[in-house]
Amino acid sequence: METELISVETGDQDVVQDLTGACQGFVAGRGDGLLHVFVPHATAGLAILETGSGSDDDLLAALAELLPADNRWRHRHGTPGHGRSHVMPALVPPYATIAVVAGELALGTWQSICLVDLNVDNRERQVRLSFLAG
Repeated sequence: METELISVETGDQDVVQDLTGACQGFVAGRGDGLLHVFVPHATAGLAILETGSGSDDDLLAALAELLPADNRWRHRHGTPGHGRSHVMPALVPPYATIAVVAGELALGTWQSICLVDLNVDNRERQVRLSFLAG
């Protein structure tokens, strides 16, 4: 297995950040296998969805409705609503596995691999990319 840890700036707002280019760059020329993407954080997740057409904003809006940024959360430190960030990975898991065929991600036409981060207290994330040859 080959693996690499990348850093991703997420800023100070809820974000859906496209990682597809970095993932494709990692698997390019590697042949057939599986790409496993993992976010080693308790407050971030990964989603495969269409970006740029409003779906990313729709996801953030749905998460804001399901997980409001207020003081209802028992896990309380950081900015108001920080506890919701610790619940989010149960809905948006911190991992995704994608088939790789001839060094290309086997994604659908409109699919992108995205980091989802609601934790505005942590502006930089690590993402582990691992390739298992087939």
